[in-house]
Amino acid sequence: MSVATLPLTLGMPEAVEALERVLLDGLDPEECPARSNIPVPAGELLLMPAASSAYTGVKIAGVVPANAARGLPRITGSYLLLDGPTLQPVALYDGAALTSLRTPAVTALALKHLAVPEAEHLVLFGAGPQAYGHLEALRAVLPLTRLTVVGRSAEPAAALVAHARALGMAAEAGTAADVAAADLVVCCTTARTPLFDGRLVPDHAAVAAVGSHEPVAREVDTALVVRSARYVEARAVALREAGDLLVPIEEGAIRKSDGLANLSELVNGKAVVPHDRPRFFKSVGMAWQDLAVAAAQQELYTMHGNAP
Repeated sequence: MSVATLPLTLGMPEAVEALERVLLDGLDPEECPARSNIPVPAGELLLMPAASSAYTGVKIAGVVPANAARGLPRITGSYLLLDGPTLQPVALYDGAALTSLRTPAVTALALKHLAVPEAEHLVLFGAGPQAYGHLEALRAVLPLTRLTVVGRSAEPAAALVAHARALGMAAEAGTAADVAAADLVVCCTTARTPLFDGRLVPDHAAVAAVGSHEPVAREVDTALVVRSARYVEARAVALREAGDLLVPIEEGAIRKSDGLANLSELVNGKAVVPHDRPRFFKSVGMAWQDLAVAAAQQELYTMHGNAP
């Protein structure tokens, strides 16, 4: 059976809905297969398998830090979707495009439940593809009207500001100190050390860090983690890969046994969401998310009668 290479046409709201639906249907992120991280000469190879009754899938992704200097994407890869009952290949998707869709969709799903309903001001660290995706995703679930971009380079930050203004938002380039006036703070960078002073974040704000999946890399500081209510995709994965949490644990600032709610508990209303302190969501990416979005895309093709 041949494998069709198909474009991703699923919209961001539909991607968020697909993720939420599988959690409401009972998926337990704590029981999902672990990602394999394999060092290779160019960087890192990630193997991410997942399965449901209808579909099985695997993403093979590469993380190549040197690609930026070559004018190539930092993240590469492919996603192979299989029929669940027969394991026959169904479709091949661009793995980087799938990551670019599902990562902000995961953040949007979490922040839909963690942000104050009237959240308007987003402080966004980073100005690459994930920054654009997160802006789109968060606008789909929250009433954002204002954007502050904090980037390493002026030109990419200015381009994202111009993009937001074209969408009708009030937008400007800013500095790390602007988190003091934020309703939302989202970090989607390659930083390995904290980007801002966590003491400045208002109690009503929600913060998400999505840029790293290594035990020693982090985008937020210990001060923010200590004072926040903490949420993750899955405890087992976060306590293995999330430096934003593991470094404070190693420092003795928090304990592994301290409250840490997962995304399923958040979506299903089982997690407490206080509003007297920041809410911090840390994601590292999980295979079930890729499968949920790829399956929703395949069902969209089927619905329109053009599935392979």
